[in-house]
Amino acid sequence: MSTHCNFYIDGQWVEPAGAHTVHAAVSPGDESVVGQVMMGGQEDVNRAVMAARHSFDSFSQTSLAHRTALLEKLQAVFERRYEEMARAISLEMGAPWDWAYDQQAECGPGHIKATLAAAKDFPWETRSGANADLVCEAIGVCVLITPWNWPLNQIVSKLAPALLAGCTVVLKPSEYAPLSGKLVAEFVHEAGYPAGVFNMLYGDGPHIGPMLSSHPEVDFISFTGSTAAGISVAKHAADTVKRVVQELGGKSPNIIFADSKVDKAVRFSVNKCMSNTGQSCNAPTRLLVERSVYAEALQHAAEAGAKVQVIHSADKGKGIGPLASKRQWETVQRYIQIGIDEGARLLCGGLGRPEGMDKGYYARPTVFGDVNNQMRIAREEIFGPVLVIIPFDTEAEAIAIANDTPYGLAAYIQCADVPRAKRVARRLRAGMVSINGQGQDYCSPFGGYKQSGNGREWGRFGLKDYLEYKVINCAS
Repeated sequence: MSTHCNFYIDGQWVEPAGAHTVHAAVSPGDESVVGQVMMGGQEDVNRAVMAARHSFDSFSQTSLAHRTALLEKLQAVFERRYEEMARAISLEMGAPWDWAYDQQAECGPGHIKATLAAAKDFPWETRSGANADLVCEAIGVCVLITPWNWPLNQIVSKLAPALLAGCTVVLKPSEYAPLSGKLVAEFVHEAGYPAGVFNMLYGDGPHIGPMLSSHPEVDFISFTGSTAAGISVAKHAADTVKRVVQELGGKSPNIIFADSKVDKAVRFSVNKCMSNTGQSCNAPTRLLVERSVYAEALQHAAEAGAKVQVIHSADKGKGIGPLASKRQWETVQRYIQIGIDEGARLLCGGLGRPEGMDKGYYARPTVFGDVNNQMRIAREEIFGPVLVIIPFDTEAEAIAIANDTPYGLAAYIQCADVPRAKRVARRLRAGMVSINGQGQDYCSPFGGYKQSGNGREWGRFGLKDYLEYKVINCAS
């Protein structure tokens, strides 16, 4: 498979304007080149933004019923071409087939359904006091900048509420996961959205990001990525006082209390950290264990880590695939070496590829014990299949260690005493807390505290990001 990834602007597939560079899209499973990504510049940004600007007045004035019908058509296209999307995600970022199909691709129709459900009882227009109407209106031209680790999830969790609210969009997907973004553009076109409502271009983040962020005709930016990149986006957006929401990094704590079923809690913790090859911003990468069961937990963690299967990205079945790029593989290797140099105890895994895998960006599932929270492997986001284990003595100490991080995206608690778990959850500075393995549905707000970002996505909370509130005062 070889895909030419060009731009979708004003309802047409177009080539970049002027001189441009080409980024090779490499499949991390076997390091083969699966596509060519054209990298845009200032003229391309202007074309895409102005197409969105010119279509905004008409699209924002369409009825909610009309926009709902269009989004339902988009959902139908997603469902009909579902397998095609799963194949693209598996190819571009290395997700094994079952994970790509069941988890990654499902995010497309999943977020659309949640957005449609949220819109049904959303307060689009209400009374405000005795003599005023409070109305919700589309915020304007929206730039959506999305990452490679959950490529479809991050696109559709932004795109669905933006389109339903009546906004027009410029999407910049990651050049490291370009195939899913290209398919989304095809799906939008097939669903029948008017020209200019949705536009897409590729580009290198440090180069094209400031052009999009600072553009005077852009009203809103939704960014998902690293904290450092999010800071850059916010700085470039500041001069035009546009709204920016960000979902950034994480170093999420996972607290295991001694009254939990330790073997089960540790297995869950290891597998949750390793899923998606550790490339999730909300992964529970710091395992905090009560000291009375610490030695037992280390043994279970070593066993569970050794049982995590690494499989080829084209394979079916349970297991984790490669890291998404050579750059990310090298980053993970560097952090594993840092952990060894810092004196952490290597329980399983380590440097290099798994045995028998001499090609592709496969890493060994790695677990470190005897870590303290001042080590770099405990403080910095690794974004790979690496778990660190830290002991604690008291509930207060567990809370202090959990909160001792610049991040605050997610947190996890394993505890048989549910009232205690809920008490601890209220003390954790994180936007999402999972107790005893309970997952999160598409209607709950996704986002975090501190340097993990601002704003919330998903469901009705995502809709709010794409709306302005207007009060119309009128004497009777």
